[in-house]
Amino acid sequence: MAVKRKNPSAIKRHRQSEQRRVRNRAIRARVRGAIKDVRAAAAGANLAQAEATLRIAERLLTKAVTKGVVHRNAASRHLSRLSRHVNVLRRSSAR
Repeated sequence: MAVKRKNPSAIKRHRQSEQRRVRNRAIRARVRGAIKDVRAAAAGANLAQAEATLRIAERLLTKAVTKGVVHRNAASRHLSRLSRHVNVLRRSSAR
């Protein structure tokens, strides 16, 4: 019986999708970590740290959108909610 061989284009496609999966997981993990950092800083009432981590999270989310890892509306929603946390903190510390 003849040995069946896979189509070379299927092999290449599989290799590409595997590379993308690994890259996307790393990007998604970094974004999730940045979001947690902002929330932790806001919960700890540390305004300077919250603002700094928000800038980092915004940059990572924007990059994730351009790479196609996160949908732009989802990224916008995350940024909006994180900004709201920081702004509440900003208003409370101004008083």
